Amino acid sequence: MTNSKLSEPLVLPCGARLKNRFSKSAMTKAFADASDNPVRGHEVLYKRWAEGGMGVQVTGNVMIDRRYLERPGNVVVEDESNLEALRRWAEASKVDGCQVWMQISHPGRQCPIVVNMHPLSPSAEKLQMLGLFGKPRAMTPEDIEDAIGRYAETARIAQKAGFDGVQIHSAHGYLVSQFLSPITNRRTDEWGRSLENRARFLRRVYSAIRDAVGPKFAVAVKLNSADFQKGGFTLEDSCQVARWLEQDGIDLIELSGGTYEQMSFVNDAPEEQRDSMKRREAYFLEYAREVRKAVNVPLMVTGGFRSLSAMEEAIVEDGIDVIGLARPLCIQPDAVASLLDGSVDTIAVNEEGLMMGRGRFGANTKSWLINLINTVSQVEFYAWQMTRMSRGQAPQDKIRNNAIGYFLWYLNRTTMKGLRRKFVRRG
Repeated sequence: MTNSKLSEPLVLPCGARLKNRFSKSAMTKAFADASDNPVRGHEVLYKRWAEGGMGVQVTGNVMIDRRYLERPGNVVVEDESNLEALRRWAEASKVDGCQVWMQISHPGRQCPIVVNMHPLSPSAEKLQMLGLFGKPRAMTPEDIEDAIGRYAETARIAQKAGFDGVQIHSAHGYLVSQFLSPITNRRTDEWGRSLENRARFLRRVYSAIRDAVGPKFAVAVKLNSADFQKGGFTLEDSCQVARWLEQDGIDLIELSGGTYEQMSFVNDAPEEQRDSMKRREAYFLEYAREVRKAVNVPLMVTGGFRSLSAMEEAIVEDGIDVIGLARPLCIQPDAVASLLDGSVDTIAVNEEGLMMGRGRFGANTKSWLINLINTVSQVEFYAWQMTRMSRGQAPQDKIRNNAIGYFLWYLNRTTMKGLRRKFVRRG
């Protein structure tokens, strides 16, 4: 594999050098302690992945404000109180020349009620999901400026702790994505209406971070290629935002898609893309081609890659610079090393057992409830594998058919962690 494009280094605009074209994409883990600090398990897990040959690892959902979490168990970085734990995490993640970037995030309205009954969002548009999320409060101009400052402060601390870069989470319906989407941004002030105004929050966040960390620290963005919802953020919008980010000096854009209401990032690809996926594997590759036409900045695509040939083709023919892997690394943490040394050419994950059934109980269900159970089941299965590896155990090599069980485990784990966290904070 010495002649493979996948094994070639990549130099980013800031000067950072990735040793190869593979990235561990962000996945939520939820095993921070009750005070929102990283634990020994983070060090064990990320060292395991680094030893598996990754060029760069992107952490999952590090929160900028402990009042608002994606779920209980998120690591929160809003001051230097957990700096030493962050340093140990960063150091363990950089074995064999692997870089580690902290994904910094704010959930906006996608904050469960067990954390906060009244989260923040650009507008007071409630997320309709089984009553798990409260009605958000529309952010004031002061709230917006406070959030921008928090992103910058978290990035500054990440740099001080030894992380090699940060990734602004601007996808999947979290706060920055909420500003970008007309569905969740109904504002009529300078932060709403036109795409230029809706993108203002992201661009201000990037600018504040760059001022805080300087020109030689990697700053990336995870951006939706589209929301896949009528009236939402579109591919054309994504291309334009990517152009602005390139002008501003972004180092890398990772393309994804969907929100909690349209979970394209964890479920099957959008319906209109399924035929092309049968030929090309990756969920968002069709969209990435269009973004590539719009910008020259390095692009990363995550979701669906399983075969070496498809990864090679994406690099050589489609102009993609980095291949993002997520779920396969929860089953095969050394998948990258195995691909690069030629011992395997496919990293397959059969997820049929993580659904309630087939047909109307499977991926093509028309029921929002069944789709929710199936989606959460998949996420929680992989979260459990990461938990096992963080304890020094091997991941399970077989998927058990227990979708409802994984869904109930999510509800129980989220509730109990949330209650324990509140008890510790009050104490």
